[in-house]
Amino acid sequence: MDEQNTAEQAVGAPAPKNSPKARMMTRAAVRHAAPFFLWIGILMIAQMMHLSETSATEDIGSLNLISDASLYALRAVLCTVVFLLLRPWKFYGPLVRRNVLPALGLGAAVFVLWIFFETPFFKGLLPGVATAYETWCVMPFGKLREPLGYTPYAPAVCGWALSLVRLAGSALVIAVIEEFFWRGYLLRTVRTPDFLDIDIGEFHLPSFLIVAAVFGLEHAEWAVGILTGLAYGWFYIRTRDVWAVAIAHVATNLLLGVYVLATGSWQFW
Repeated sequence: MDEQNTAEQAVGAPAPKNSPKARMMTRAAVRHAAPFFLWIGILMIAQMMHLSETSATEDIGSLNLISDASLYALRAVLCTVVFLLLRPWKFYGPLVRRNVLPALGLGAAVFVLWIFFETPFFKGLLPGVATAYETWCVMPFGKLREPLGYTPYAPAVCGWALSLVRLAGSALVIAVIEEFFWRGYLLRTVRTPDFLDIDIGEFHLPSFLIVAAVFGLEHAEWAVGILTGLAYGWFYIRTRDVWAVAIAHVATNLLLGVYVLATGSWQFW
């Protein structure tokens, strides 16, 4: 990174509450964060109300009002509509063409990193390391991850149409929504509520590490998730292009979804 990108920009006091600038920042924050929280919120509501099969507990059975695959499709449609209505991209420039190939390369590299430690090749090469990885670097801690023989997103369970919707939702919906939230919004909001005042190309180590860590802990594969957060964050700051890092995330999720469907590695879904 050049001196312009690494020089820390002075962050002043947030705009006074209810001032025009504060209201503008709040609207911008909603545009960035609402699609992501809607995605999480729909799932949480379904689980709390036991609407789908996997939300059942020992004490409370499922109401079976909607299948998990159908719920995922509903989330994908609703979040797409909200994202398109809120248009968080209005705060950024267009995609820079020269960033597309590096973005695709980064996305492919992250995909390889994501699955590598659980591939038959690595397990045969270093079985002890592979076991330690699955025990301590994948949630829940201290428990070896077992291959799943069942998933609600398998074509044999929900049909190919909903399986492909699951693939499209992962690659084209949540990947883009997450980048506008994690990199576009939270990376700067950690420093100040007036996040639009901070240049997107500025590197600030504490916020960079915090966002990468929280992004990683959002995933079951928390260790490679943190590394992924670092890689995406670096690429975003380096290119100053939110669309480029979104393309990288799309590529990762698309390749991962194809891999899951081709190999039956349902633990990644």
